[in-house]
Amino acid sequence: MRIQLRPFFCEVNLFNWLTLQVQVQGRSYARRRDPFPTKVSHYLNRANLIDSIRLTLRSNSPNSSLLTIINHRLLDSFVVTHALRSAPSADSALSLVDALENSSHFSHTHNTLHSLATVLAKSGRCSELKSLVDAIRANQFGNVRISFMNLMQWHAAARDLDSVLQVWNQYRLESNHVCTESYNIVMALYTQMGKDSEAVQVFRKMIDEGSLPNCRSYSIIIEHLVKSMKLSEAMEVFNMLPSMRIKRTLKQYSVLIEGFVGSEGFDEVRFLVDEMQVDGILPSRGMNLLLQQMQEEGILKKGQLFREILQDERIKNLSYSIDSGDDNEDENEGENENIEGACQYDHNNGIHLKPWLDPWALASALENWSPDEVAALESANFVWTTRLVCKILRSFKTPEAAWNFFCWVANQPAFTHDIYTVQRIMTLLARHGRTELVDRLISKIRMEGMRLPFSTIRLIIDFYGISKNADAALKVFNDDRILCGPISKVNLMLLYSSLLRTLIKCGRNLEALDMLDDMILNGICPDIQTFSGLMHYFSHLGDIKTVQKLFTMVRQSGLEPDAYLFKVLIQGYCKSKRAALAWRLFEDMKNSGLVPDSATKELLVKSLWKEGRRREAAAVEESCEEINTVLPLALQGHVWTVSSADLTRVYHIYSNCFASNGA
Repeated sequence: MRIQLRPFFCEVNLFNWLTLQVQVQGRSYARRRDPFPTKVSHYLNRANLIDSIRLTLRSNSPNSSLLTIINHRLLDSFVVTHALRSAPSADSALSLVDALENSSHFSHTHNTLHSLATVLAKSGRCSELKSLVDAIRANQFGNVRISFMNLMQWHAAARDLDSVLQVWNQYRLESNHVCTESYNIVMALYTQMGKDSEAVQVFRKMIDEGSLPNCRSYSIIIEHLVKSMKLSEAMEVFNMLPSMRIKRTLKQYSVLIEGFVGSEGFDEVRFLVDEMQVDGILPSRGMNLLLQQMQEEGILKKGQLFREILQDERIKNLSYSIDSGDDNEDENEGENENIEGACQYDHNNGIHLKPWLDPWALASALENWSPDEVAALESANFVWTTRLVCKILRSFKTPEAAWNFFCWVANQPAFTHDIYTVQRIMTLLARHGRTELVDRLISKIRMEGMRLPFSTIRLIIDFYGISKNADAALKVFNDDRILCGPISKVNLMLLYSSLLRTLIKCGRNLEALDMLDDMILNGICPDIQTFSGLMHYFSHLGDIKTVQKLFTMVRQSGLEPDAYLFKVLIQGYCKSKRAALAWRLFEDMKNSGLVPDSATKELLVKSLWKEGRRREAAAVEESCEEINTVLPLALQGHVWTVSSADLTRVYHIYSNCFASNGA
């Protein structure tokens, strides 16, 4: 079902003045871009050139054609970067690079060289990759630099485990903080190579060293478990993600649904489809065809899906029609060669190729949003689909440009906004504080009888914290959460937690405490992460009375304080010059069988010495020495998001599945 919003958008004139100013600026800019009067026309001509190079690289005799193309006046690092990224092979990419050596006006940049390195790595051309890296390091290309992460990604793409580990070890030696993605790269490579126990140990190393796992970390774990036929354990990890404030991704849903369909676990498939609606996930084409088939076979009910996303017949009938590919893990993809659309055709070689598109570059060309830009966009005859509109909305830098595009595309032939495009613009507007537009969209959704995904309501409240709109967040929580239908107790707890965090960000301390009381009176118990976030905030304000009250509430709620919660309190007390209270907490922590990390212990000792409490400082030192173990580098957990208990549980689920393999 699609939401009809066109009449509404025609009435909205909130950004007219700003749009007029942008139009004036756009006209002056257009005159300077002759012979391309607009950024959109410049983008389209670049896209055509990229497509010409892509076709040439796939032809039987690319070298002769490339010699003509490299002298094209539009050839620049942008064109070369994207042509290299979509090269069909390392040989074809190298042929383009060789041809560019004959061009006097072209010089390589960071982007072109990194694109070439990526192609070489994915093709397993390790010797050529090493030569390129050595040349860059020798400054043969000017100031182009290579990071440890670049090297790890390239070696991982080439499945060169030894080189990945060598670079990683050097990275760990030279950096104070190693990013989460570096652990992900090593863990994913181990899983691909069947080294189960090593992958588990990398995850353990990640959390022991204080790097917080992200959605890709859990995607790697879930895929590893599914491939090992540990479906119930994969589902258990997946179900924990919302409580850890981790976004569940299309990748995770795809892997799980495919696994359960293969094992005929249709009850789990039905559950996952329902959860996709809660999370507002737009199915990929492959998944949609699978779900449609299951619907036809009676496994899924007809009303269970948001709507059917079928292959759009329009894309076969237009000269330059495009629909971009599936969402990747971080939802920040650029170009994607595997797009739906009318094929580019090379008559001499009989090659069919779908047209190139970069949503980010197109959105960047539309930032000024002048009549000339719109006219150029309309002349391109794009076929506007939900997937394409969502990708372009995601790529806009300003809410004004995104809103102008959103209103304009509503009036394009055969396109109607649906819940996916609406939730995309709503969250963007909320992040930038455009409360009046969010309210009007919500009113329209209510009139249409549509249901918003629960995740969208939560995101709006979270983003109102960023834009400092506490009143708008309270309105959404109190009046608009009914738009997502019945809310489970767990999800209601998460919604309360988001609201509390937003109120705190907006400095509405008393209202936050009142809301906490209201939450508990309604039978919704906050989790340990919510309490740790609140106590972290009030301890840094020096409001020790409120911190102690919150700690008492933790005890009364039956929650067991974890080591990370004690760490938050000890650090807060020390920074508020209340080292005596911090020392008492250390004693409580020790009596609970928990230990601080080394940084927290050092801070406590230093604070006690500053306040003249030398006996207590010595007692802390002695207590830590009596443990006879090295204090952890970091304690597992994070305020507002994840507890050490959750991280420990995920680790045990993961490690137990491969215990027989030595994990």
